Amino acid sequence: MAPAGGRPPAVVEVSPQGVLAATAKAGSGPLYAFAALPTGTLTPRIDGINLHAPDTVASAIRTALDEVSPRTRAVTLVLADALVRVFMLEFDSLPAKAAEAIPVLRFRLRKMVPFDAEHAAVSYQVLSQTQTECNVLTAVIPGPVLEEYESAVRAAGYEAGAVLPSSLAALETMDEMEAVLAAHLSGATMTTTITNGQNLLLYRTVDLPQDRDERSSEVQRGIAVAAAYYEDKLQAPPRHLYYAGNEKIEEFAAWIGDAEMTIVELAPRPESGGVSTLGPVSFAGVNGALAGAR
Repeated sequence: MAPAGGRPPAVVEVSPQGVLAATAKAGSGPLYAFAALPTGTLTPRIDGINLHAPDTVASAIRTALDEVSPRTRAVTLVLADALVRVFMLEFDSLPAKAAEAIPVLRFRLRKMVPFDAEHAAVSYQVLSQTQTECNVLTAVIPGPVLEEYESAVRAAGYEAGAVLPSSLAALETMDEMEAVLAAHLSGATMTTTITNGQNLLLYRTVDLPQDRDERSSEVQRGIAVAAAYYEDKLQAPPRHLYYAGNEKIEEFAAWIGDAEMTIVELAPRPESGGVSTLGPVSFAGVNGALAGAR
């Protein structure tokens, strides 16, 4: 994670479907380009190889980014939620300097993640702090996994100036100060989040089965859990669910089957700005990442 206003003004999101690139242009909306990947080229996972054809992925990154002509070689890299573990951690206090805070976070994470926390990439953001309590949003990704994706970006002729999981990036498309329940659906996972102003109350990622009937049941169950947590914390049921994903919103709404909840698309497919044919992917991650560009 990088602080708002501190990310490069070009974004690339890498998914099994392909590479979506976007840049912010002064005086106009974003430009988008998409380069498809052959089936089986990429498998997001925290254990084992992700990029089964690294040269093909690098070529797709180069093609998509070159289409939108970023001003710099530094880009924000958006990755699948399946690759990143996100936690809200509480401390009595945390050192102000990152060089001193990171080892404290690594120590806490050692028993929380199923990979080597000492050699993982760790990033954090203090959400709230008092004299007796410090709440910290922490993201961690296995070092070898991050290196795979960053190497592909370098091979394409660019550098990853910031790295974000797709759901955290997508949250920045919202400027709501009231409580919001959101769901981010990908081919392999669904992440549900609850924000209340600047506070993140819930961040939960669940793996999804490949079977479509089982998948819809798991999605419905995940939303029900998140909605119950929302009502417990905020003393009122959620009336809106903000959705981003690679399924059509109508299909997603049918899976939820809740007539009392209105499904709102977090980042509708853009009607302009495409400099290439745009693939079947969500635009919420790249749009949110651009919202924090410098």
